Amino acid sequence: MIIATSGHIDHGKTVLVKALTGVDTDRLPEEKARGISIDLGYAYHKLDQDNVLGFIDVPGHEKFVRNMLAGVTGIDYALLVVAADDGPMPQTEEHLAILDLLGLSAGAVAITKIDRAEPDRVEEVIELTEMLLDGTSLEGAPVFPVSGISGDGVIELRTHLETVAAAFDSSQHDGNFRLAIDRRFTVPGAGLVVTGSVFSGKVAVGDQLVLSPSGHQARVRGIHAQNRDSETGQVGQRCALNITGPDLDKEQVHRGNWVLGETVHAPTKRFDARIRLLKSEPRALKHWTPVHLHIGAADIIARIALLDGKTVAPGTSATVQLVLDEPVGALHGDRLILRDQSARRTMAGGSVIDPFAPTRGRSKPARLAAVGAMEDSDPAQALTSLLDTQPNGVDLSRFIISRNLTNDLAEALWADLDMVITGRDGEQTGVARTRWDALATDILVALEKWHSERPDQLGPAENTLRLSFDPRPPIPLFNAVVGQLAADNKLVLANRQLRLPGHQPGMNTQDKKLWSDVRQTMEEAGMRPLSLHEVADEMGIKPTALTAFMRRAAATGFVLQVSESRFLLPDAVQELAAIAEALANESEITAAEFRNKSGIGRNMAIEILEFFDKTGLTKRDGNTRSIVKPAAEIFGG
Repeated sequence: MIIATSGHIDHGKTVLVKALTGVDTDRLPEEKARGISIDLGYAYHKLDQDNVLGFIDVPGHEKFVRNMLAGVTGIDYALLVVAADDGPMPQTEEHLAILDLLGLSAGAVAITKIDRAEPDRVEEVIELTEMLLDGTSLEGAPVFPVSGISGDGVIELRTHLETVAAAFDSSQHDGNFRLAIDRRFTVPGAGLVVTGSVFSGKVAVGDQLVLSPSGHQARVRGIHAQNRDSETGQVGQRCALNITGPDLDKEQVHRGNWVLGETVHAPTKRFDARIRLLKSEPRALKHWTPVHLHIGAADIIARIALLDGKTVAPGTSATVQLVLDEPVGALHGDRLILRDQSARRTMAGGSVIDPFAPTRGRSKPARLAAVGAMEDSDPAQALTSLLDTQPNGVDLSRFIISRNLTNDLAEALWADLDMVITGRDGEQTGVARTRWDALATDILVALEKWHSERPDQLGPAENTLRLSFDPRPPIPLFNAVVGQLAADNKLVLANRQLRLPGHQPGMNTQDKKLWSDVRQTMEEAGMRPLSLHEVADEMGIKPTALTAFMRRAAATGFVLQVSESRFLLPDAVQELAAIAEALANESEITAAEFRNKSGIGRNMAIEILEFFDKTGLTKRDGNTRSIVKPAAEIFGG
């Protein structure tokens, strides 16, 4: 478990940590000289053979709130420190506001320096502090009067922290490994070391990780977990990782970077979040306000795009989109703090909803419904709501990343939901079963209507039918449903054309008369494919009119188009295919032998064989051909 101190400057945070752990967290020469904490300090208290408490001592001076924020966004427990002689001070209130905005409800209060104050004063400060906690996430937190100098109350506070740590449940942060880097340095003989709080998951020596947002590969050479050599590190610990990788050096690593599993390396420059504006803010928050965003250990300039209103009143919450100047690692549930443009005061805080926010349509009703669904902290509830609000499906790959789900967690979640999954691994879409079934029904009804209105046509092209829907389903979803209907023999899909089983197109009166004449001419020609110009001249009609008719006839299956301007009856094609199969059984298919057996002339023989190649009946190898599939499978009985 990771504990962070917080409170006003010179209220005894560092002395208290030393009393609890025996470690002086002021490590910088300037901190020693000035007697104040400037940067984050770290200390550890061993509980037993396997467990260690980790402490982050944050600076209390208002100038170093930025450093304080780098230490508290990923903690498990807050220890608010108030001096008995001073009582609550400005940074006490700001630090408490930050903890409240982060939603930290696990914490305690230490009233320090009780050796410098009379008992009545100590009781007064306790009362003032409890009043300050009212209405915050730490309301009702236990209060411990202590002295880091005399040791009074330290044992009671330490015992409390040990009890809380024993009950700490790290399983709620299962997922891929994520560590927010707050320090980096090099060690002679070892190389680059990064330290930080583990936000989720586990890591082991030898694991391959990614430095984010840069994307550099990093292999773990060694681990210090809670200040001890270890083969592994996990959530609830502060870890120092000795990492190495191609072209990886100290200058490429900065506070605010992440080192994490490759699965969750998804840096973003915009994400949707819910924030709450402090009551103390002098004015409402407006659209496109510039702010300092603190998330993980990062401090980034951003702008606030309001999603569901023109302003956010002090003391209220709203969903917003944060548009960043540079990419950052952010996943659902990550806590954040917003400070004003000059970084002088804390304004708001909240948590990430969707790290994959769109660049357009962020305030449309459908998008707002999706944001509302994703706000649920329970992945199963969130996905169920998303499926209900997103009729065209949910990108499951993005959902997995945003929720930091391992493959096992994702598969278990999918199994519990009534949805249909389509697409390849890594590009899967989930669709509510009710939506899938409704679209399937709509497709069959639309086909039936199409056939009734156009009885002379075989059926619409797949995309033509899709475009007739309002609203239009996306191509991948529509094609997936069509594919399933075809597999279930509820429709026929051939050459991207759709029809209901058993549908046979008819002809209008004019086409029937023309077909009677054309068919007689083609039957007389036998296996010799006639040129359309020859047939048009013989029948005394325009070639363009005949071409249009023959293509309609080919679409309905009455004839087969074997080349640009030649057509054959199905019976003739089957006879020619039988000749090709017989030649293949005797020896091999050549253009000369096929011409001799069919008697249709060399040029026409080559055209027919090329047609057979295109249909998949034959395959050419030099000057010979072989049969690939039986003719009956290609052309039917």
